[in-house]
Amino acid sequence: MLISYSHILPTDKTPEVILDPRGIIKIKGRALIVNKTTVPEQIMDWIDAYLRNPAESTEVIIALEYLNSFSTKILVSTLREISQVILQKKKLVINWYYEDDDDDILDRGKYISSTYDIPIKFIMTDDITGF
Repeated sequence: MLISYSHILPTDKTPEVILDPRGIIKIKGRALIVNKTTVPEQIMDWIDAYLRNPAESTEVIIALEYLNSFSTKILVSTLREISQVILQKKKLVINWYYEDDDDDILDRGKYISSTYDIPIKFIMTDDITGF
C-alpha cells in the first residue's frame, strides 16, 4: 500500500504537521491541545501505515513555540510509535529545535528524551519559526 504525503495546517491550538513518506515528519508551531481531537488520530494512522514500509532513514523535526501538558502526551505517543522504525533496522533522527531563551521547551524535550529513552538531538536556533 502506498502512503501519501499529508499536510495538516496549523490552527491557533495545533501545530503544522508534515508527514512525508520519503522519511520526513515535521511538527512546528504551537501545541495547545486541551482535549481529544482528530489531528492526533490522523497522525497515528499515517505513522501506522508508514511503519509498514518506512524509508531507510526517518527524520523527525520538532520546532515548537509552545507545548502544553496534553500536547506533550500526544507528542510522546507519536515519538514512541515512530521509534519503531529502529526495530526494522532503519535510521531515526529526531531534531528538536528550540530558541536560545526558551528553557521550557528545551527542558520538556530533555524530559521526554530521558524519561522515555528516545534519542533526541537538541538544536538551538535564533528563530523557531524558520523551520
